[in-house]
Amino acid sequence: MALICCALILADLLTKAFSVMYLKNQDPIVILPGILELKYLENRGAAFSILTNHQGIFILIAVLAIFFLTWVLLRCPIHHHYLGFRICLILILAGAAGNLIDRCTLGYVRDFIYFSMIDFPIFNIADCYVTIATVLLIVLILFVYRGDHDFDFLKQAR
Repeated sequence: MALICCALILADLLTKAFSVMYLKNQDPIVILPGILELKYLENRGAAFSILTNHQGIFILIAVLAIFFLTWVLLRCPIHHHYLGFRICLILILAGAAGNLIDRCTLGYVRDFIYFSMIDFPIFNIADCYVTIATVLLIVLILFVYRGDHDFDFLKQAR
């Protein structure tokens, strides 16, 4: 699972590097006219530019999330029942790590995916990991992990 997480982080960082090479200081690349564009942005905040230039807060949150997710993953049983849960946690971990690397090394996050149809904030692959995995995790918790003992592994001492 660590290799998968590292591969996801690498994919995120590579797409961000390509966005710098091919999109920075360039006109957007229209993928689907009126719907989807690739458009470079250096994001110094979070979605909708909230908390712009408060990198310390984002770094602290990301570090805490990475430690917590790693702790949960290390406790989570390696059993097919928890495969979806583990995949979601790995995606969230990889997304947090990818954006953390940007924040620590550059002072901002490189974003480049833009849904022009709904004027959605520009985002990146790491954001996709976190968003998709969070939605899936909510669905799993609501409909799959409903048993009284599904999360007992978090209470057990190791």
